[in-house]
Amino acid sequence: MTSSKHPDWLVGAWPAPAHGSDGPGRGLGHLGHGFAQGHDHVRILMYSHDTFGLGHLRRCRTIAHALVDRFEDLHVLIVSGSPIAGAFDFQARVDFVKIPSVIKLYNGEYTSLDTQIDITDTLAFREAIIQHTAQLFQPDIFIVDKEPLGLRGELERTLTYLKSRGCLLVLGLREVLDSPDLLAAEWARKDVVHKMDLFYDDIWVYGPEDFWNPLSGLDVPASLRGRLSFTGFLRRGAPAGAPGSTSPLPLAPIVVTAGGGGDGACLMRQVLAAHEFDPTLDCPTVLVLGPFMSAEDRDDLHRRAACRPYLSIVDFDKRPEALLRDAAAIVGMGGYNTFCEILSFDKRALIVPRVHPRREQLIRAQRAMELGIIEMLHPDDADDPRIMADALRRLPARPLPSQTPYVAPLDGLAAICSFVEAYIDERNLPGLRVVESGKTGFP
Repeated sequence: MTSSKHPDWLVGAWPAPAHGSDGPGRGLGHLGHGFAQGHDHVRILMYSHDTFGLGHLRRCRTIAHALVDRFEDLHVLIVSGSPIAGAFDFQARVDFVKIPSVIKLYNGEYTSLDTQIDITDTLAFREAIIQHTAQLFQPDIFIVDKEPLGLRGELERTLTYLKSRGCLLVLGLREVLDSPDLLAAEWARKDVVHKMDLFYDDIWVYGPEDFWNPLSGLDVPASLRGRLSFTGFLRRGAPAGAPGSTSPLPLAPIVVTAGGGGDGACLMRQVLAAHEFDPTLDCPTVLVLGPFMSAEDRDDLHRRAACRPYLSIVDFDKRPEALLRDAAAIVGMGGYNTFCEILSFDKRALIVPRVHPRREQLIRAQRAMELGIIEMLHPDDADDPRIMADALRRLPARPLPSQTPYVAPLDGLAAICSFVEAYIDERNLPGLRVVESGKTGFP
């Protein structure tokens, strides 16, 4: 847990040890028997598998903060596999449980972040902790981010248990998952569609229907499609007066971001190569490397950037929203969170998407370019420093997203709050009070 003081939902949760028992940790069969039923506030459990990057945790955190901003006596607990979950600030009534971290290799396989522990053991630990947490926390709503069955099916037992308890099971999907052919093959191997139909009460798509449908091109039964609700994009904000960075930076720079940075070194080198090729590029530019970039790549980028007068580097900023708010323009790879920030802060943007192993960023960038929201370069084109330099030179003069014909709805957080309120009213659960000055969208 993130706090040394036990949150109120945990107090008294452990059953008294049986005669001859060593106490807690005796196996899943003993969990929850001592938990007080009929709690007097609404509890939401969220799952963020986080095998690569920061996207899942940041999205869950944004939703959690919007919910506690909107409702009193609502508590959110996030189960996260991110190794740096503790680096972020969480509002009151939002907490997290850290499960052992795994990383996804470029070949699609998984390995434990702790190389001393076998991946099979790590996955068993994760599954047990998730189920244990659900049994203790007894949520009213369980929101699963992106992976319907969890990493390698680690949620199936928890979903079965919570379904039997009458918990509302919600699958939250970003608006683009992958190309239909790749997603269909992956889901067919795991029987995902059948199990989604079996487990989930609702599916929330974090985008507008006229932008993209993540289930398009898939063989999905009507019973499941009928549970889809499109929320609109999730608006991002930055607290008033929050500095854009803890480091002194130029005013109104172009900010280059690659999210967690695990696969972002290529984009950073493409921008650096453009500046090396064309020394007349004089717009101040800040490269935000991200916490998961390798030490070797980080050192190389620092060394090369030190020779360029208009380039600065930020290794990691736990409040990227404030940094992007103050930017003149954004260069990124087109992940979901970055795209929401481009829309929320109304920033000119150049996107160089990842094109493998998933095509999510490419699909999003192509669609956004069709609508005139951003400019896109294929990474093969961005490898040419002349092409990249030309794109960077055009960037400050391109239209803002708000100046294009397409109006992107950014009311996703408000929609989620409305869904939760309607469900609580329907179930007549206690303890949900709307904050009269309720606000959503702050990080």
